[in-house]
Amino acid sequence: MKSNFKIDEIDLGKDYICQYETQQMLDTFGRIPGLTDTPLRGLGNYVGRGVITARDRAAQVVEVADHQSNQTIIVKFDEITDIEKGHNHAA
Repeated sequence: MKSNFKIDEIDLGKDYICQYETQQMLDTFGRIPGLTDTPLRGLGNYVGRGVITARDRAAQVVEVADHQSNQTIIVKFDEITDIEKGHNHAA
């Protein structure tokens, strides 16, 4: 993990953005399916980026508001490739 931060170092209540790579159901364009009639391709690698909205240390997952799909994605700690401060992060 090449992160500026480790997942255990982030402060609750502050904005952090993470990049991640996870297995997700994708459509034929390689996107997470939304409210379209685009056919599904199946399970595949999805590289995403979004704001961490929740962290569950016991389950070793975070909830991420994905920027590209506008959906909430559950990401395992070991699928996170980078973490940085968000735009609204107070020093």
